Amino acid sequence: METKTQQNYFRKNIDKMNGYVPGEQPQDGQYIKLNTNENPYPPSTKVIAALKDEVSEKLRLYPDPGATSAREKVAEVFGTKPERVMIGNGSDELLTIIIRSFVGEGKKVVYPYPSYLLYKTMSEIQDAEECVIDFLEDYTLPGEIVVEGAAVTFICNPNSPSGTIIPVEEVSGVAGKIEGIIVVDEAYVDFADDNCMRLVDKHSNLIVLRTLSKSYSLAGMRLGFAVAHEDLISGMMKVKDSYNVDRLSIASAVAALGDQETFRENVARIKKTRGRLIDSLKKLGFFVYPSQANFVMIRCRDANKAKEIYQELRERKILIRYFEQPRLDDCLRITVGTDEEIDALLDNLAEIKT
Repeated sequence: METKTQQNYFRKNIDKMNGYVPGEQPQDGQYIKLNTNENPYPPSTKVIAALKDEVSEKLRLYPDPGATSAREKVAEVFGTKPERVMIGNGSDELLTIIIRSFVGEGKKVVYPYPSYLLYKTMSEIQDAEECVIDFLEDYTLPGEIVVEGAAVTFICNPNSPSGTIIPVEEVSGVAGKIEGIIVVDEAYVDFADDNCMRLVDKHSNLIVLRTLSKSYSLAGMRLGFAVAHEDLISGMMKVKDSYNVDRLSIASAVAALGDQETFRENVARIKKTRGRLIDSLKKLGFFVYPSQANFVMIRCRDANKAKEIYQELRERKILIRYFEQPRLDDCLRITVGTDEEIDALLDNLAEIKT
């Protein structure tokens, strides 16, 4: 019997792409995990209480499709209107909704490099024209970031993986010059000195994205939100899945945002540890990029040394992030953990370097 040749059913652009590869998530719990920028401290006890209350016979019912209570809580905390808020299954889902809403096949998507690699993946899925603009050496924005005819321009601020930040006034200037949508991805902004939320009132083409994964310790719940002019939000709501956020995520978001005291305490602890980590890494001879995030990026002598340090730390059950990519292959990104975790990292780094 003749064997049928396997047919390729994928679109050509999907077949060509590599796909996004998340940071390693070991399941054995034996590692000091400093590779995916999770919060080292537990979420608010109010979140745990809210989840226990929600785990009941109510689980047989669909969640609120608009996540109204979470939208109202975001509006209350950030001084905006619920109509200007959209809740997503993590800010990654909101990035996908933005691409699907505003970018057609062949349309231009602009983002600086090196930055969050998911922008590239989403552009490839949509078969968009990618306009990749290199950051300057110090991770400041070049003037070329303003591209004629761009449908969407992404700025990760603070940037990942560098941790550096673009001043709010500069972001506002870009928003005023571009023709399309500008997305300010503020996943790490709670660890920074300033943010772009106030620019939503000034620019009708600007979308600010936030996540509860980092500063609110809810990476496992997958909860993010977008804030933008109500016309943009109402259009994006047509693109999202019917019930994109579940009951437990909605309850945890409302509870977490309602406990600003725990949020501020955890952020302060992380920023304090970040400062000590930066000073210590400099003393060990690394170049350390100025970070306004919950991680720091260091540059090693060369790519071989960076990979060697990453591999040696992994053998010692300490995970950090190594990127085998242009401009990043001599760098390592380190999540700010607890003081005890950072002490262990620094002790092992000192041993490896000697």
